[in-house]
Amino acid sequence: MGHASTALGSAERRRAGSVRRVPPLTCLPLTERPGRRLAQLLVGLVLYGLSMSVLVRAALGVNPWSMLYEGLQRHTSLSFGTLSALVGVLVLLAWIPLRQRPTLGTFANVLVLACASDLGLFLIPADRGLPGRLFLLAAGILLNGFAVAVYVGARLGPGPRDGLMTGVSALTGGSVRLVRTLLEVAVLAGGWLLGGTVGVGTLLYALLVGPVTQFFLPWCAYRSADGEPVRQD
Repeated sequence: MGHASTALGSAERRRAGSVRRVPPLTCLPLTERPGRRLAQLLVGLVLYGLSMSVLVRAALGVNPWSMLYEGLQRHTSLSFGTLSALVGVLVLLAWIPLRQRPTLGTFANVLVLACASDLGLFLIPADRGLPGRLFLLAAGILLNGFAVAVYVGARLGPGPRDGLMTGVSALTGGSVRLVRTLLEVAVLAGGWLLGGTVGVGTLLYALLVGPVTQFFLPWCAYRSADGEPVRQD
């Protein structure tokens, strides 16, 4: 009986060890494996930009942040791009109490996403039928969550919105999945109150992108050569 209990305890420990574990997502010095991490950052940002294009072509509802910009447009004379930049600056200000600092990854986020999104819109044809649009919606959400895990996992600094996610997660101890989902739902609600258009894609994105990101993080997050404690979400 004692041997069986020991074996059962060992099995439970192995299962616990196999649960998704993520190292700290704090920014590491660029001098630590720069080639590997810069490549991961670039790939993640390109995939993120392409995923946003896929969601636009699905035409079933934009993501919550884009819906927020759309709602703000109804109350100002500013363009969509200008509002996106202004909101990004406001989000960066919110980093201050979270002790987050802009890094290479933050600025790369702004530049690479713009180019990758335009490329995606050029390559992906519009006006697909409903089955094609549903496929694009599912693929866009999956690719978006994976891309966030890839470029945040490079630990060269997140973009403005993802820095808010990781900062709140570190401050509260909440999982990335939970924090991301709550942020997306809050932004969705704000965009809706301002008159932004809500589609099924908007709701699905808000609810699913956090769990998708959390699922891929253990495989994408860079682990320092010095060894670091992992967090279990």
